[in-house]
Amino acid sequence: MTNPFRSGATKTHSYVVQPQDFADFGPDTGGLVHRVLSTFALGREMEWAARLFVLEMKAADEEGIGTELAIRHHAPAFAGETVTLTATFDVLDGANLRCAVEARVGPRLVATGHTGQRIVSRARLAAHFAALQAEAAAPAPPEPNQ
Repeated sequence: MTNPFRSGATKTHSYVVQPQDFADFGPDTGGLVHRVLSTFALGREMEWAARLFVLEMKAADEEGIGTELAIRHHAPAFAGETVTLTATFDVLDGANLRCAVEARVGPRLVATGHTGQRIVSRARLAAHFAALQAEAAAPAPPEPNQ
């Protein structure tokens, strides 16, 4: 991992709101809530804006993994509107990157928040995932006799 950035550096990502980004929990749970950018779709785009730093920092044998995401909605974004997301490099603590993120449609503030990502070895990450999957697939130990 290399870090060419200083606190306050920014990365920008633009995204056009699509109908599949609306808050819709499916027909079994009430369906469409409203026709605006959902918090979960906004979170995806906020993470991508911050990941633009990771892409320049990680080595070929490393990957970034999300560690935190906080979002505060301020205003809606409607279908067809372009949301501009600006990630601001906050701090790098070891391999842990934290960015503040702001989302706007023109001058309208849509959301603020922050993301956390850790840059790790791909091999170590794959081994960790494999161990967790093996643990989950292992049969439960027998109940002790009482």
